[in-house]
Amino acid sequence: MTISTDRRTPADDPSRLLKRALNESQLATLNTLEQFGWQLKFVRSRSAAKKAILFDPDGRKYAVIDTDGALDTNPIFERFR
Repeated sequence: MTISTDRRTPADDPSRLLKRALNESQLATLNTLEQFGWQLKFVRSRSAAKKAILFDPDGRKYAVIDTDGALDTNPIFERFR
């Protein structure tokens, strides 16, 4: 009987890939919110402005981190055209 090791590598964490698009201010705010269970779901890019969209641990509320790192807990989204 031979013992083989599992060579499969785990899939990259999707939020890890999304974090690459964020600047330092956004990452600082995100790191704080992750301590409370918030999760990065996607990054919305419009021209030069990138906004990080997060969901709370229950998945009921969402918030936006602006490019300057400011947190908006009551965002209003415009439709893509």
